[in-house]
Amino acid sequence: MPHFDLVIIGTGSGNSIPGPEFDDWSIAIVEDGLFGGTCLNVGCIPTKMFVHPAELADAARHGRALGVNAQLNSVDWPGIRDRIFGRIDAIEAGGRRYREGPECPNTTVFAGRGRFTGPKALHIDLHDGGTSSVTADRFVLAAGSHAVVPDIPGLADGTVPFHTSDTIMRLDRLPASIAILGGGYIAAEFAHVFSSFGVAVTQIARGARLLKSQDLDVSAQFTKEAAARYQVLLNTKVGGVAKAGDGVELQVEGPDGQHAIKAELLLVATGRRPNGAGLDVGKTGVGLDGHGRVVVDEFQRTSVDGIYALGDVSSRYQLKHVANHEARVVRHNLAHPDAPISSDHRFVPAAVFCDPQIASVGITEAHAVKAGIPHAVKTQLYGDIAAGWAREDTGHFLKVIADPATGLLLGVHAIGPEAATVIQPLIQAMHFRQTAHDVARKQYWIHPALSELVENALLGLPEATGR
Repeated sequence: MPHFDLVIIGTGSGNSIPGPEFDDWSIAIVEDGLFGGTCLNVGCIPTKMFVHPAELADAARHGRALGVNAQLNSVDWPGIRDRIFGRIDAIEAGGRRYREGPECPNTTVFAGRGRFTGPKALHIDLHDGGTSSVTADRFVLAAGSHAVVPDIPGLADGTVPFHTSDTIMRLDRLPASIAILGGGYIAAEFAHVFSSFGVAVTQIARGARLLKSQDLDVSAQFTKEAAARYQVLLNTKVGGVAKAGDGVELQVEGPDGQHAIKAELLLVATGRRPNGAGLDVGKTGVGLDGHGRVVVDEFQRTSVDGIYALGDVSSRYQLKHVANHEARVVRHNLAHPDAPISSDHRFVPAAVFCDPQIASVGITEAHAVKAGIPHAVKTQLYGDIAAGWAREDTGHFLKVIADPATGLLLGVHAIGPEAATVIQPLIQAMHFRQTAHDVARKQYWIHPALSELVENALLGLPEATGR
């Protein structure tokens, strides 16, 4: 049984850990799927490569209010798909070749599924049909997550064909219609893409609004706009799924009672679950929390000395930028175990790349109220700044929440054009403890740019009482 100084399970952000400081270590990398993990292959990158063409295809809808009469002639789905995965598949293959090649002489790649069998002992079922077993002084668990399939008759038993985010982007052709099960960000982004490409979309959500983890006002505005673009069924449960000709039929129950929904394709987008249980981490002494996440401390250490975890397998933030940050922390702490650094999860931003775009960081207004946190709120409409007025923007806004005593920002929530870019100065302000009025007044703001949304929102907050 070969023994290594370090075994890394997963090649998403975990693949960034081996570097010159570990050239004298023997390293094994275990990968059950594609090199690059969720983000590169089935997540952030390919979805956003679909989102941009979707924005272009949907531009005619936004042009009408501005006097532009345009129409979409056609969408070359195979061409879009092949351009995207022609680039991504090459990166995936290149990453694998690099780790297996002469550039990494101290690294051994195992293509297969690993499961712990004892303290720091891993059994690997190799993709070529063989098996291997390894031990190591140190492990990094970076095995990511997998798509959740709810326990619905027809889905759980595999009798009805359906897609998840892992497969939907490689379709041979666009369907005429698609039913999307889920109310979160994955469902929202795919509903935007397929609707923009002319597919009849029906989105089914159990809750009273879409994107319910967002600020209440943001969620309400998004739900309103989504329902104006395609069919949205709220407070609706799916009782069963069956084949119906060349498509599927869903038996649903909602406010209007029971009825059937037919579509050519079904996309199940009900979230992702950490892969820790599939690794049998309990057999090496590592614990899981109630959500199936590997339990780590602020240094990304598990309860077992020498075993670290990062990314979706351990983090409540299923975000690539968080996994990358945690990988940098793990890399440092492997090299300098006596001088560890901690992860900084104080202000984790996130975005939903749909239309309208959404971005957020920090607490929501509802959380501040429920927790009794003193706060001041300013909601700035896009339409009340020059750039938004010029676009005839209606309904979109930036909400800032601040501590009234210190002027420090507690949360930021935006829905509207380029929201993910618009809020970046506020993320910086939160990390570096810059007060709202200092940020607004002590620098120039380009006029007329969307960034004036930030300036005006901050100026709308009251002066700090404790300064």
